[in-house]
Amino acid sequence: MKKFEKKLIQYIPNLRRYALALTSNSHCHADDLVQDTLERALVKNTLWVRNSNLRAWLFTIMHNLFINQVNKSNLYALEDIDEHKETQISADDPAQDYFVAQLKQNLENLPMRQKEVMLLVSLEGFSYEEVAKILDIPVGTVMSRLHRSREKLRQTLFKEKITPLRQVN
Repeated sequence: MKKFEKKLIQYIPNLRRYALALTSNSHCHADDLVQDTLERALVKNTLWVRNSNLRAWLFTIMHNLFINQVNKSNLYALEDIDEHKETQISADDPAQDYFVAQLKQNLENLPMRQKEVMLLVSLEGFSYEEVAKILDIPVGTVMSRLHRSREKLRQTLFKEKITPLRQVN
């Protein structure tokens, strides 16, 4: 096995987690997206700059593939409910389970641009600069989308109107 292929293997769990989030936990579609990403990376491996961030490069490929697939066929429309979703809710703490279920639902209802930024920063731990590079947008746009997605989640989860702080003279 080549060195490049060994490096790819270590990022498969991260790619799968992000693909599951993008495809609303549709395991079949997520696995297809990961496979397409790995295939593209193997075919285009000469485009990867050695000693650069391979993880960010792979997420860029996945993001572009996902957007292309959505634009072409709407196959992964977020409104579709997958009948075979796995739930990871336990009976130990019903209040926490309810909150987690509500968080997942509200996350899925975010606009795709906000959801992508939220997932890359919060779930995958990328820096704002890395997210900007992956999505090919300015860092300020990353910060703005992240702020709007957090505010939207906060408002919907806690059912409160959050108003910006006003300066008191």
